Amino acid sequence: MATLPITKRGAESLKAELHKLKTVDRPWVINAISEARAQGDLSENAEYESAKDRQGFIEGRIQEVEGKLSAAQIIDPAELNADGRVVFGATVELEDDDSGDRVTYQIVGEDEADLKVGRVNIGSPIARALIGKEEGDTAEVQAPGGIKSYAIVSVQYI
Repeated sequence: MATLPITKRGAESLKAELHKLKTVDRPWVINAISEARAQGDLSENAEYESAKDRQGFIEGRIQEVEGKLSAAQIIDPAELNADGRVVFGATVELEDDDSGDRVTYQIVGEDEADLKVGRVNIGSPIARALIGKEEGDTAEVQAPGGIKSYAIVSVQYI
């Protein structure tokens, strides 16, 4: 299995989710199944079916998170030294060449991406356009409305 880049914060988030799934969610659903079984006829027991479905989801998610963590290449952006180039984990301030609006994005892994808080997936068009560029360079991004051009104002590793 190929390694998946993930920031230190993203790995900690996945570890916290895994801990909750194993210590809170799994015991809860096991208890719910046993309570539903105690009610008798399982063929028409909606609570039992619901609990079994929930158990399947929880077990699947545990396997998924464990797989991601085992394949993770954890990168701490604060320890990067990429000589001002945009790399995975970098926080980049951009200025739209047309409107002059400024935005700041951190390039992160797939599970961490959240545009509302300025985190973009490494596989997104904007991240692919920025990788390898430096402060002062211009990046052209293929957007749904056409090609957008951004000037790289700053690159930080925080």
